[in-house]
Amino acid sequence: MRVSIKVKPNSKKEGVERLLDGSLLVSVKAQASEGKANEATLRALAKHFHVAPSCVSIVSGASSRIKRVEVIV
Repeated sequence: MRVSIKVKPNSKKEGVERLLDGSLLVSVKAQASEGKANEATLRALAKHFHVAPSCVSIVSGASSRIKRVEVIV
């Protein structure tokens, strides 16, 4: 399953919310440097979908706040 997400790095709380347009907003505490926010995003999505972190990967937008993610369920 492919999902469009928007990442909010340096957030006070971590979590995943569904937006009105059907995409997900992923808030992470990690900074957007050296891929730390991407790793935290993948872990948060894995927890949200109840899958292993290795089942979640970024398809496009690795250096952008808006990303396309693939989740293998």
